[in-house]
Amino acid sequence: MTERDDFLAWVESELYQAELALHNGDAAPRQALWSRTEPVSVLGAWRNAHGRHELDELFTALGRSFSDCTSHELELQAYDVAGDMAYTAGLERTSASVDGQPRSYRLRVTQVYRREGGEWKVAHRHGDTVTE
Repeated sequence: MTERDDFLAWVESELYQAELALHNGDAAPRQALWSRTEPVSVLGAWRNAHGRHELDELFTALGRSFSDCTSHELELQAYDVAGDMAYTAGLERTSASVDGQPRSYRLRVTQVYRREGGEWKVAHRHGDTVTE
């Protein structure tokens, strides 16, 4: 397997499972996949965060808000690996309860990753709502 194949396998397994867990109310897997090395940031569809402290607060709040995920899909449109850096760009389609209310939404998401200690970690996420 190539580096790109290995990275894609990680995105489709560990990263996907962490996002699914978040949408079922468990933020811990997402937090574990994020870099502990600054800078880290989220420019989110609902809220922004800069630095580990703000990210931990954001992920905890999202975990409390989400539950009952019935569908979470990532339509990857582009990705690449360049040494110890990588990125993904695509669409996320999710159906889950948000604050107890069922919702379905689609986000346009770009993420940047760093390889740290031989493992991929998320360093930045930008997501915004796709409107028709």
